[in-house]
Amino acid sequence: MGPTGTAPVQVESARPAAPAPATEIQLPPSDLSQSAIAAHFVQKEAQRLSNGLLRRERSPRDLPFSARDVEEAFVRVALFEEYSFMNGRIVERATPAALRRWQVPVRMRLEFGDSVPSAMQRADTSFVRSYATRLGRLSGHPVTLVDTRANFHVLVLSEEERRAIGPRLQELVPGIDPVTLDLVRDLPLTVSCLVLAFSRSGTNVYTDAVAVIRAELPDLSRRACYYEELAQGMGLPNDSPRVRPSLFNDTAEFAVLTALDENLLRLLYDDRLRPGMREPQARPIIREIASELMGGES
Repeated sequence: MGPTGTAPVQVESARPAAPAPATEIQLPPSDLSQSAIAAHFVQKEAQRLSNGLLRRERSPRDLPFSARDVEEAFVRVALFEEYSFMNGRIVERATPAALRRWQVPVRMRLEFGDSVPSAMQRADTSFVRSYATRLGRLSGHPVTLVDTRANFHVLVLSEEERRAIGPRLQELVPGIDPVTLDLVRDLPLTVSCLVLAFSRSGTNVYTDAVAVIRAELPDLSRRACYYEELAQGMGLPNDSPRVRPSLFNDTAEFAVLTALDENLLRLLYDDRLRPGMREPQARPIIREIASELMGGES
């Protein structure tokens, strides 16, 4: 969903390099109350639903896809980045990237702000535990929800809590840079949630991730954030309007992980692909795997 919904940012070590100039993400402070922010997102969700968005079909009949569609979607989502660092700023720009993913087991932990009602905490914990299991099953890579020793932290915070989260982020990701801290603290209302994936070694293998979800979001929009951010934190960083039916699309057309998205996760963790591969090297392998996933279709 990009700046209109989510902001996936892949962070390499403490101060990543960045490519050519682009539009800087605006980070205005918010003076709205928590109730006003919640009302804003309730209205936003209602508007999207009235426009036929936030669809919940896993395999919509009106949007069939082929092996070629899987191939192209994977290239756009896994081998491009939506945001980059440049001259101490985070900028929006679709940029070719190397394939990135986890090698160690992914251990997710939910951390709720004090403002989050206990009933919502219980419901979301159950949902994320089930979804973590699904991500592990689809990718073939271990993904679990844990209480300790996490490497993928999912923070559910109100506006006030998120703006004060800097010290906690520094605990979770030692060496995190000031630009990233500012991004999380000053998140504009145009962004509902985001994920930050880190490589401590400066390689294309993830070692840590942090997702931030607005606690003010209504249930459907909040779950859509869980679906997208946790999947993107596995190594699918980009959004593209050309990828349908998919969560990884700035239009917010879908609010669930679709059958196409499931194939992208299967492809991402196929042993024939390796972290660091770029499109020219990976494309023939992607085509072969996509054909197999679609039953031999060319």
